[in-house]
Amino acid sequence: MSLFGSSGIRGKVNKKISPELMLSVGAAVGSLYNDVIIGMDSRSSGDMLSNSLVAGLCSVGSNPYMAGVLPTPTLARAAKEYDAGLMITASHNPADYNGVKMWNPDGSAFDEFQTETVEHRIIEAEFHLHNYDSLGTLRKHQGALEEHRKAIGSKLDCDCDIVVDCASGPTSLITPILLRDMGGSVVTLNSQIDGRFPGRMPEPLEDNLKDLITLVRSRGGIGIAHDGDGDRVVAVDETGRYLGGDPLLSLFVDHLSPSSVAVPIDASLVIDDMVGKVIRTKVGDVFISDAMRKMKIPFGGEPSGTYIFADQGLYPDGVYAAALLANIASEGKLSDRVDELPSYPRMTKKYPLEKAKGAVMANLEEEISSLECEDVITIDGFRVSLDDAWFLIRFSGTEPVIRMTAEARNEAGLKEAVSMADEIIRRCLE
Repeated sequence: MSLFGSSGIRGKVNKKISPELMLSVGAAVGSLYNDVIIGMDSRSSGDMLSNSLVAGLCSVGSNPYMAGVLPTPTLARAAKEYDAGLMITASHNPADYNGVKMWNPDGSAFDEFQTETVEHRIIEAEFHLHNYDSLGTLRKHQGALEEHRKAIGSKLDCDCDIVVDCASGPTSLITPILLRDMGGSVVTLNSQIDGRFPGRMPEPLEDNLKDLITLVRSRGGIGIAHDGDGDRVVAVDETGRYLGGDPLLSLFVDHLSPSSVAVPIDASLVIDDMVGKVIRTKVGDVFISDAMRKMKIPFGGEPSGTYIFADQGLYPDGVYAAALLANIASEGKLSDRVDELPSYPRMTKKYPLEKAKGAVMANLEEEISSLECEDVITIDGFRVSLDDAWFLIRFSGTEPVIRMTAEARNEAGLKEAVSMADEIIRRCLE
């Protein structure tokens, strides 16, 4: 079984993600890259795992630079000064999860070749432990948060009321300050660093943001919510309406007017209606950034709430996206801007994966092959195109679940697509 999913290595702490594994990860990465910057989100397991990474890096002669608690995009941005970056995070997953994501100096995540190389060295222990006189040296990296904040604040301003929900994650250290520097009137929610996420779960789903929605409705302005490490962002407009990844993806496309866009296969058909050139990839920001780098694409994003702005870097930057949202909201009502955009009904569901993945995959292949449909794309799971709808069935890269996404140009089409996908998945899981 592969160590890497679509967003690095991730799992439950002291089960899959242990100090022993992080020691090997550090040694494997350190055998390939000499100077490596390390950051972590607010999770309580961060200190334990970062110390193991440091030990692994030093053991093979690589020099680790500790940046401390900071958002993932801040770490990815700071990696430009080093050979590689390691971010200890489980992003939107619950508090008992953690992991590590790996970054290149250009801000892109490690691609498939790089992760396969690292994984091979971990599994085979293919690294050389150095003698005492050639071990790596731990140093500190300081100023990453301030540099990130100033880089964004120098380009954007805002004049609106904002409630910011940072999920008790590391965006607490940058987003509220940035938005105030830009001219916004800011109220914070869950902006105390706490890796147990006491205020809400770190995934910024609508059900997890009831306090934010209530506060926005009572005081006005807009709401902005991050996930556990700041690579994702969602919004609440001044009416209290939740705006997830798809409407924000459309909003950014409308605002930026890019010549081309990179999106995953689960992104809305709306994007095809708005942009002349749309490149679809596997689900995962690593595939988005890889396509953007190779094809010189200026903007990319996912319905999960990650957005990549090439002029900032090839990494999902929830902090920049939050600032851009505030900037857009200063030009007029966010609700009006969103209402002007096309929108199609959509539904997502999760199904616990309790059987062996291989057996379920074989069942899915058999089921899908017998369908009467317009087209099937198998770049990442099974994306089935119907007359006026589509559905996608794929294995999650970060959780033991199957994800189903469906979209249609009308409610009747959505109901039909969801029913078809639901029946297929349930039969395959029996």
